[in-house]
Amino acid sequence: MGKIAFVFAGQGAQQPGMGKSFYEGSAAARRVFDAAEAIRPGLLAQCFSGTEEELKQTRVTQPCLFTVALAAAAALEEAGVLADMAAGFSLGELSALTYAGVFSFEEGLKLVTLRGELMQKAAEETESSMAAVLKLTDAEVEALCARFSRVYPVNYNCPGQVSVSGAADEMAKFCEAVKASGGKAVPIRVNGAFHSPFMDAPAASFAEALGKANINAPKIPVYANFTGKAYSPEVLPELSAQMNHPVRWEKSVRGMIEAGADRFLELGAGKTLCGLIKRIDSAPLCVALQELGELEAAVSEVKPC
Repeated sequence: MGKIAFVFAGQGAQQPGMGKSFYEGSAAARRVFDAAEAIRPGLLAQCFSGTEEELKQTRVTQPCLFTVALAAAAALEEAGVLADMAAGFSLGELSALTYAGVFSFEEGLKLVTLRGELMQKAAEETESSMAAVLKLTDAEVEALCARFSRVYPVNYNCPGQVSVSGAADEMAKFCEAVKASGGKAVPIRVNGAFHSPFMDAPAASFAEALGKANINAPKIPVYANFTGKAYSPEVLPELSAQMNHPVRWEKSVRGMIEAGADRFLELGAGKTLCGLIKRIDSAPLCVALQELGELEAAVSEVKPC
């Protein structure tokens, strides 16, 4: 029998009402939410009744998605399902590391809250955005980005899809160049140019905070965005570089499959990661767990007979 991998969604997966069914129907998930509310008051209201516009704010999105994902993981553990390995997309990497015991929940949430505030501030200082480029190779996207002074390839999602970050005054022309090259550019629901040099200042501040944090070695392998490989026991070098460097998602998924993962569970909100995983390799099972009502079916699909 193969192994189970938990994958934790990143910013852009947020949606109004996320996590409410877990809170109402799972005692384990409720404990996660109540702990989060005690650390960061107002989080429950934002998750359960926040508007789409409110949840789009990076300082709100990140702690909310982090909590929802870990509440879903707690509900799975309550049902007898544990991960053999984990990974997270951008913000989701902090969820994966907390699940793996690198941070306590309290410290993980405080770090995620700081990360969101730093990234929000940087986004407000410069008009910028992100888009997913479809139908072009990685090399073609890189060549198009090289024609612009402040547009960067940042998220290597799956074959035929690379996300880019860029200055607002260049992104429109970049998208025209993508179309002229036979590709398609789709805007991403974030308010900044993440994983690019636009995040150099917040990344430095976050690295300073990480240097003061209580960091443990992962209890299970966690695959790093920065390298696409399992984190080293020290963790800090890969994590410090995560905010202003590309996400190597395709490489991470392939690494987990090579390590024996044949069942993936996407936790918290959205189904984006399952879609990417299927485009990377159609063989593994991938199940998205967004609502408590999906738990029983998800457990029956991934648990060994």
